[in-house]
Amino acid sequence: MSRLSPQCRFPSLAMSVAIVLLAACGTSETSAPAPRSAERAESSRPAVAPVVSDPRPVVVAFGDSLTAGQRVGRSETYPAFLQREFDKRGMSFRVVNEGISGDTTAVALSRIDAAIAHQPQWVILALGANDGLRGLPLDAMEGNLREIIGLFGRAGASVVLAGMKLPRNYGPEYVSDFDAVYPRLAEELDLPLIPFLLENVAMVPELNNADGIHPNAMGNEIIARQVARAFEEFLPD
Repeated sequence: MSRLSPQCRFPSLAMSVAIVLLAACGTSETSAPAPRSAERAESSRPAVAPVVSDPRPVVVAFGDSLTAGQRVGRSETYPAFLQREFDKRGMSFRVVNEGISGDTTAVALSRIDAAIAHQPQWVILALGANDGLRGLPLDAMEGNLREIIGLFGRAGASVVLAGMKLPRNYGPEYVSDFDAVYPRLAEELDLPLIPFLLENVAMVPELNNADGIHPNAMGNEIIARQVARAFEEFLPD
């Protein structure tokens, strides 16, 4: 299956919505520095591929609490709804949720072997929110994302990059630099880009939990519908 065209993108949110943080923490984990590839390979146990009877190509949703599903049941996460959307649309994929609340890009990089063990054909990469919320260095965040993308690519997976947004009160320079990471990586690495994972869900009270950050079941269903529609547009017939 060919790679997605980087030209196929979701329309941007209205500026009034895009200025809010919509990315999400979920735990009080502290960020660990990203291990170098060689060190990670030497210190990690080999990941064992799970035994499954479903032969469909795997789509791994790799992210933080927005992917794991904060304050919703496992069946109400966006990856769970995405599986239903794929099934309804006759798209033969098996969706695997590899989201962990609180993950920074560095922490996610350290656990990537477990995601690669699923032998994904596609990966929806939605990370960076927690880096931004904690004010971590953006060059390190970008480097971690680039390494994650490279590791998935070398394992034979195509990556769809999902962007995040930060609140404007984090400072105009930091926010501007954060916003620029995702389109720059997508352009540089020829990746399809979802500019903002929470398109049409952010800042809509009835679509979010009481924390105002994490989507509820209705919000996750909308996210899944948008991601499935994007796949329909991106994938060749």
